[in-house]
Amino acid sequence: MTSLSVEILAADAAEPITSAGNAQLGIAVLAGIALIVLLITRFKLHAFLALTIGSLALGAFAGAPLADTIKSFTTGLGNTVAGVGVLIALGAILGKLLADSGGADQIVDTILARASGRAMPWAMVLIASVIGLPLFFEVGIVLLIPVVLLVAKRGNYSLMRIGIPALAGLSVMHGLIPPHPGPLVAIDALGANLGVTLALGLVVAVPTVIIAGPLFSRYAARWVDIPAPENMIPTRPSEDLDKRPGFGATVATVLLPVVLMLVKALVDIVVDDPDNGLQKVTDVIGSPLIALLAAVIVGMFTLGRAAGFTKERLSSTVEKSLAPIAGVLLIVGAGGGFKQTLIDIGVGQMILDFSENWSIPALLLAWLIAVAIRLATGSATVATISAAGLVAPLAEGMSTSETALLVLAIGAGSLFFSHVNDAGFWLVKEYFGMTVGQTIKTWSVMETIISVVGIVFVLLLSLVL
Repeated sequence: MTSLSVEILAADAAEPITSAGNAQLGIAVLAGIALIVLLITRFKLHAFLALTIGSLALGAFAGAPLADTIKSFTTGLGNTVAGVGVLIALGAILGKLLADSGGADQIVDTILARASGRAMPWAMVLIASVIGLPLFFEVGIVLLIPVVLLVAKRGNYSLMRIGIPALAGLSVMHGLIPPHPGPLVAIDALGANLGVTLALGLVVAVPTVIIAGPLFSRYAARWVDIPAPENMIPTRPSEDLDKRPGFGATVATVLLPVVLMLVKALVDIVVDDPDNGLQKVTDVIGSPLIALLAAVIVGMFTLGRAAGFTKERLSSTVEKSLAPIAGVLLIVGAGGGFKQTLIDIGVGQMILDFSENWSIPALLLAWLIAVAIRLATGSATVATISAAGLVAPLAEGMSTSETALLVLAIGAGSLFFSHVNDAGFWLVKEYFGMTVGQTIKTWSVMETIISVVGIVFVLLLSLVL
């Protein structure tokens, strides 16, 4: 704990924060977030630098000593990277193995060979959801877009009827399901149980992706009826390979970490005895680090070696997978630093005071905060990190399931209405050859449906659990 947080905690113990104190903190938070938004959108500054500058400005606006603000930021950055950095790296390696070995193409081709007609949108959402588990959203888009365009062209399908389900599957996985960076950071910040969050996330994700994907695509196809752009059909990653891994082995490898983490969560609930031998074993093999590491090691054989990769090619694949995530790690780390600065200047207590006075349910408050930051910054990851820092105090005293639902509420809010300040918006627009207006009618509306349906199901689960 930093000296700044000790001073604030001591002050809280001696005398509650006054309304004037809350007002100053509220202005400081708004000014800090506004500065981050301005730096990212107006000056096109990298999110890492924007978050770093915004954190220092936040402390200054709140009247905290600069030395203590720096210490809060660096502590938060270090703790966040330590908590999720290795997991993001392992997820990137698994995703790269899946793409380069042709495993992803094998999943796609196998499912498409068994689907046709009305089943095609459902096949696309299934493909995207399975492939989207270990892949970053942008990587998933680059991997799936060629498939979407080819299917739409060869089968004479509406591009939106095929594309929207694929995008929905990727987006839902990105916002709600670990090991994606946003959910991992929120789990770490709120002290949630990863296995329980994963299990509840899947419960929320299934109906959400159905509504926002195959069902909404019917209307999206009517609103925007465009053909697949010929010039945007790139080559697929596995076209230069002599052989590819099998379908069963590929799916088993992708789902291995999910299964291990779910088994741990189930044993923890059913056995609930730390001294039990079975629980000790599942606590180890179901920990995120071991589960993902096991999947990577298994994937080197079931994906890499099955595709004929030499040891040198495997090493090169791993090396290439790590370079692109440097920026992600820095953004996530800086977001953790921003979160810790928020906590240390006493914003958590301010949020608690507001939530008590306004009688807003914690889950809805978390969603609204994430929505506001998402609309302002355009980044789902920045929205998740910042919202998690703001509502972290609300998680104190919550049950395991309630904390997991708080993570999912933030994740749902972070996906709300992607627009022109979101890189994903432009990626989808260019690949599908749409205008800005057409992209808003389809992609932006789909993201909003995911966010709203997601929080509705989270709130419904909270009534049951």
